[in-house]
Amino acid sequence: MFRPALEVADIFRDHGPAWRQANAGHVSLGQLKVMSAIERCRTAALGGHVMRCENEKCGHTVIAYNSCRNRHCPKCQGAAAREWLGEREAELLPVPYFHVVFSLPARVADIAYQNKAVIYDILFKASAEAMITIAADPKHLGAQIGILSVLHTWGSALNHHPHVHMIVPGGGISFDGTRWVACRSNFLLSVEVLSCLFRRLVLEKLIVAHQAGQLQFFGNHARLANARAFAAFLAPLWKSDWVVYAKRPFAGPTEVLRYLARYTHRVAISNRRLISIDYRGVTFKWKDYRPRRPRAIQADDARSPRVHPPLPDACSASGLPPHPLLRVPQQPIPRPQHRAHPRAARGAIDPR
Repeated sequence: MFRPALEVADIFRDHGPAWRQANAGHVSLGQLKVMSAIERCRTAALGGHVMRCENEKCGHTVIAYNSCRNRHCPKCQGAAAREWLGEREAELLPVPYFHVVFSLPARVADIAYQNKAVIYDILFKASAEAMITIAADPKHLGAQIGILSVLHTWGSALNHHPHVHMIVPGGGISFDGTRWVACRSNFLLSVEVLSCLFRRLVLEKLIVAHQAGQLQFFGNHARLANARAFAAFLAPLWKSDWVVYAKRPFAGPTEVLRYLARYTHRVAISNRRLISIDYRGVTFKWKDYRPRRPRAIQADDARSPRVHPPLPDACSASGLPPHPLLRVPQQPIPRPQHRAHPRAARGAIDPR
């Protein structure tokens, strides 16, 4: 089996102790347990078993150390990921599917860092409600749709970037339950309308959560505990563009599920993406998804634009964003690529 020259475990073992000491008091118990599990995975610390050829002339012996089986370890949970993928593939209908992504703007993502459970829950509910509401509108699809949602809290460069991936069938059940209502071949729902409604739902739910005392603020955001300061903080978001991405997968829904399966049971970065570690930090491959700066996929060498600048030791030693390593709640609910720049669309639901 191919083993990468550099692994996350190597970085943790070499730099983990110093990083934990430098960040004492700022690392959760859960993160410490994950680091420990990855460091010990497939080493003598977890024990192992010996396999020996029964042929007396051969006697070849192999020692295999046990896996940590932590769901964030880049070397474990492969079987669990395949099982999850198989179960999701069995649920697919014989219809076209669409890949939809709802992302939180940077200003909301910033406060989500201190209010993960509340704001991630809002992200799930608002995105699902937006899809279901617009799909039910006779002006759009006029049907009841189903959704598979998976949360990602990071970007390719390991920056904090909360967003929800959805796998959505290209149609739904009519409200009388008698027939299937199909969408157009390469068009599911208006992303402009989805963006407007998603924006309104998120901001309204944030205000309700703030009024209920569910949000906490620290450091530079401490002032947002005041209702008027929080309203002023949200004010620019009512007028900004919220991007919703939607397209029909070129390789079909299975390929999107395979992409999601790689991260439902494993860490945010795989060992294969690591390139080097030196006095500057850790260098790893990444892909820039920003539409204004298209990047071609090139060779995986240090000159490639897919190589992220080295991370400083304090960040690279963690190997992961310091927010919860990965949550993958599933929320099943009874043309070419589109990118929305939500300007109020005629006939759309009022975003305010």
